[in-house]
Amino acid sequence: MSWQPAEDANCDMAPGCPALDAVIVPRAHDIGGLEVRRALPTRERKMVGPFIFYDQMGPAILRAGSGLDVRPHPHIGLSTVTYLFDGEIMHRDSLGSEQAIQPGAVNWMTAGSGIVHSERTRDDARSQDNPLFGIQTWIAHPEKHEEVDPAFFHHGKESLPFLDGEGKEVRLIAGSLFGKTSPVKTFSDMFYADAKLEAGASLSLAADYEERAIAIVTGEIDLRGDKQKEGALLVFKPGDEIHFTATRPSRVMLLGGEPMDSRRYIWWNFVSSSKERLEQAKEDWKEGRFAEVPGETEFIPLPDK
Repeated sequence: MSWQPAEDANCDMAPGCPALDAVIVPRAHDIGGLEVRRALPTRERKMVGPFIFYDQMGPAILRAGSGLDVRPHPHIGLSTVTYLFDGEIMHRDSLGSEQAIQPGAVNWMTAGSGIVHSERTRDDARSQDNPLFGIQTWIAHPEKHEEVDPAFFHHGKESLPFLDGEGKEVRLIAGSLFGKTSPVKTFSDMFYADAKLEAGASLSLAADYEERAIAIVTGEIDLRGDKQKEGALLVFKPGDEIHFTATRPSRVMLLGGEPMDSRRYIWWNFVSSSKERLEQAKEDWKEGRFAEVPGETEFIPLPDK
């Protein structure tokens, strides 16, 4: 999605569990019938591994006669990953890609040197109420991959590694985790997974990666006696295996990876290791030098600041 202004999250930098580095609780921001909660970036924590942006969309019901309408907007220097729990989004981009994003599937859009896309509700679905609930993340690219050619990849949920048993269901979205590797192409060592746990089920997160986090989408988990509720992003210190138990039926996202190779700057929908590159992207969008999305006539103007 396009960057929207949002209040900064609450961040507890002195949590009870010694393995925790921070607990980030994002505030809800309404963007027209859809509440969005942004956990990354915040003042206290800009990134976790390559993850530089983490937004939860909904849960919401888009009423009949309306729908999601994120007009064409540009990105550089990153990949967007859209993952839905409920509902559907129609993705269109300047490469000519047109793909219905549905629950459990992975839609990975590599912006690289520059791409434009829109995210909407299909016209033939607007006559009825439509649910929408999911996560969109931005994955920053290492410097040597910041200007790769733009691309779009769709992976159906049946193609993703899936583990179940002992009250757990885990779908690996991207990277490597629990001895499995997703078919999704990434540009750095990372992991991203969707885990559903029954009450009393436990899960462990090994110390394989330096930067790790758990986002509690629904429910509550117990972390060494420290209970954390839905809406929180738990960021961990390196070095310790993380073991947690669901105190009630819960859904969590597991994410992280190796630290980025250098500082990343973010302005609107652009991410880069170079401030000069951000300025160039601003000028390119303002002057209409990005490719257009076929069939789209609208666009989001460059913000004033």
